[in-house]
Amino acid sequence: MQMARYRRSKGSEQPLMMGFPAILLTTTGAKSGQARTVPLGGFPDGPDAWLVVASAGGGPRHPGWFINMAKHPDQIWMEVGAHKFQVRAESLQGDARAQALARIAAIAPRYGKYQEKTDREIPIVRLTPRDGAGQLVEQGA
Repeated sequence: MQMARYRRSKGSEQPLMMGFPAILLTTTGAKSGQARTVPLGGFPDGPDAWLVVASAGGGPRHPGWFINMAKHPDQIWMEVGAHKFQVRAESLQGDARAQALARIAAIAPRYGKYQEKTDREIPIVRLTPRDGAGQLVEQGA
């Protein structure tokens, strides 16, 4: 239902879900090989980049979409508002990760608390358009 609601918005602006900016992320299943789409908090990080948090709500394992990205890094798509485009994923480390998490937690405080619930380091992933920042593919294309 969340994906249908997101796609109905069709605006050029990034929709909000649960009070923070959201995206739809499509990855290829690590085992199934099938496309999998999930709604995520997608926090703008400059004009052509977004940050996503592989929190799984502070659970003990990485979410499936994160594992799928690692298995198929060349098959990642993102929807922002009415635009869908292929992205490159970079897992942030060290100070860059800590600073990104602080920026995210300032917008959506729940993300800052997830790390306290788990022993694993929660990945912060920076998504950028693949092969040219301005080449957006309209939804349905």
